[in-house]
Amino acid sequence: MARYHIETYGCTSNRGESREIERRLRDAGHYRVDGPETADVAILNTCTVVEKTERNMLRRAEELSDETADLFITGCMALAQGEEFREAEIDGQVLHWDEVPEAVTNGECPTTTPDAEPILDGVVGILPIARGCMSDCSYCITKKATGKIDSPPIEENVEKARALLHAGAKEIRITGQDTGVYGWDEGERKLHRLLERICEIEGDFRVRVGMANPKGVHGIREELAAVFAEYDELYDFLHAPVQSGSDDVLGDMRRQHQVEEYVEVVETFDDYLDYWTLSTDFIVGFPTETEHDHEQSLALMRETRPEKINVTRFSKRPGTDAAEMKGLGGTIKKERSKEMSELKRDLVADAYADMVGQRREDVLVVEEGTGDSVKCRDSAYRQIIVQNASEHGLEPGDFVDLEITAHETMYAFGEPV
Repeated sequence: MARYHIETYGCTSNRGESREIERRLRDAGHYRVDGPETADVAILNTCTVVEKTERNMLRRAEELSDETADLFITGCMALAQGEEFREAEIDGQVLHWDEVPEAVTNGECPTTTPDAEPILDGVVGILPIARGCMSDCSYCITKKATGKIDSPPIEENVEKARALLHAGAKEIRITGQDTGVYGWDEGERKLHRLLERICEIEGDFRVRVGMANPKGVHGIREELAAVFAEYDELYDFLHAPVQSGSDDVLGDMRRQHQVEEYVEVVETFDDYLDYWTLSTDFIVGFPTETEHDHEQSLALMRETRPEKINVTRFSKRPGTDAAEMKGLGGTIKKERSKEMSELKRDLVADAYADMVGQRREDVLVVEEGTGDSVKCRDSAYRQIIVQNASEHGLEPGDFVDLEITAHETMYAFGEPV
């Protein structure tokens, strides 16, 4: 669980991106502090409108890098002039805003605090279903804070979900360190049973299942995929972080699963669902990762073609076993990260390009976007932007049928029909 400090400069678009960064960090159990001096990580969302602004951004980045252990730089200047930060020898990672939350978590499980309660954020209800996990990853510091899985009864979580819906939630985001092992502390994995019960609550709503490690999902993959296929309330979306395409590296990471088990999970969902989204994570540059291991990860990406991919450069976390390993050089990690990120963009862009010309029904308007636009999610949790939303009378919480008209790398555009 990280304490983060975030600073945003520039336009409304930057502020919207920072808001989404914070939402994802909050979903993962991290929390904001008032200043960089008490933060574990600092996030600088930059502007580059004039030369004076550039100088201010470089100066502020240098200050933040001195005040925190980790600095992540995003925004317009970071993406358009990232070399400026490198030439100034600023100790920070330059990232697309969408990559920041995953970089902060460093490939670790999200953290749920002991007193975590459901949160309603607009029409999105965040429901932590359990605390802890069953893993012992060599690079993860989260396990020191959370311990083993502790699963409240199904009925308790159902009542919390019902309360969120009564309070106005239209989307429930189920979160936890590893949702796939919910119930394991009582001798059985019960995620599929919990999802059935939540989906049977009366009302029009959607449910998104948060991160579930491949090992936990593998044992109930048939039951889980069958529930996804049966209930329209469930987004057909699975976040199963594989972290590497090499069994050797997975062994050094102590990830518990092997590549074959991850592939079997994907194949099972392919059998049950015609249209769904696979989300996964890769850690690039783990200390024992060879060039061959890296190529295996790229090959696995091409084979399973996930539509959402979080790519994180490995960094050592204090007190973990991986922190004692001799690390790879920064140049190697940077080159491998760049290669993987380029493949990621190609795969994600292909998925959204395939949507153009298709119709999506009962798409949920989740939140307001920049300007007069709204952000929507279709049945597979893919993001669709509708512009001129006020002309169509669209607000968060509405359901709408859309014709997909165009796409960018990470989202599509739709028109109401």
